[in-house]
Amino acid sequence: MRRALLLSIVTIVLCSHDMFLKPRGYYLEPNTEAVIALYNGTWDKSDNVIDRNRMIDVSIIGNTKRSRMDSTAWTEEGEETILHFTTESEGTYVAGVSTYAKNIEMDAKDFNEYLEHDGVLDMLQWRKDNGALTEPAIEKYSKHVKTVFQVGEKRTTDWNVNLGYPIEFIPLSNPYKLEEGYDMKAILLRNGKPLPNQLVYLGTPQHHHSHEDSEDHGDDHHHHDVTQLETDDKGRLSFKVEKEGIHYLRTIHMTQSDEAGLTHESNWATLSFEIGHGYVHDPVKSRKQTLMTIGGILLLSLIFYIYQKMTS
Repeated sequence: MRRALLLSIVTIVLCSHDMFLKPRGYYLEPNTEAVIALYNGTWDKSDNVIDRNRMIDVSIIGNTKRSRMDSTAWTEEGEETILHFTTESEGTYVAGVSTYAKNIEMDAKDFNEYLEHDGVLDMLQWRKDNGALTEPAIEKYSKHVKTVFQVGEKRTTDWNVNLGYPIEFIPLSNPYKLEEGYDMKAILLRNGKPLPNQLVYLGTPQHHHSHEDSEDHGDDHHHHDVTQLETDDKGRLSFKVEKEGIHYLRTIHMTQSDEAGLTHESNWATLSFEIGHGYVHDPVKSRKQTLMTIGGILLLSLIFYIYQKMTS
């Protein structure tokens, strides 16, 4: 199911045209102002802002409530589209953006290069096998992106919410309950159904600086490790967490199109989250806290018992 193939950053990361939701901090405080940046380009650099009229849905989900954000909540900072919002009570939150489809026309050479650079290797292989490398393309594409972030300490169940997007990753593990050495699991849905045998890329940005420490939001990473995965026959994937930090999943599901005037249709999905940083798991401390709690209850019970005896 998994192919642990380390891919070239030049061909897969730096040349892709993905969309990502990037919170400026994946661990936030309750009832505070927060920012999520929408990047259209690569993880490291947004090439352009996104028009509001391209957004079908902008949602933030927390404590079982789905809030759809108004276009006035967005601003621009250079080529980044910025969402301003206020966190509410503690919990594990999800934010999502889904866009309307657009068409793009490419000659055969450009289309083949795009398939290779963006990792749509299954369609590129089909073109090779079927003598279609010289055929131009008119592609309809749309992008559907999510991020999972933590507010306060309390972990809640919204991390696996299904937003109903044409394609989306849904975690099967809460990343904010994981740490290094654990397995992270997810399922990929297409029109609500598991998408089997789909190429997926796992990115783990390295040497990044938090947005609290740097004002340079457009170039805060130096390189990535990118691993090629594939969903199984039930649309699921799994990977072992090799290190703490930010992770993202990305995929492009492309099919040939029978729609008039088109040759292909693609739906893009990304999911970002952070693992390990901010996670506190100290068994000794936990046992001490449990014993102190039990001791406090017993002491109060004893005081109450003595008081009852003295007043009876």
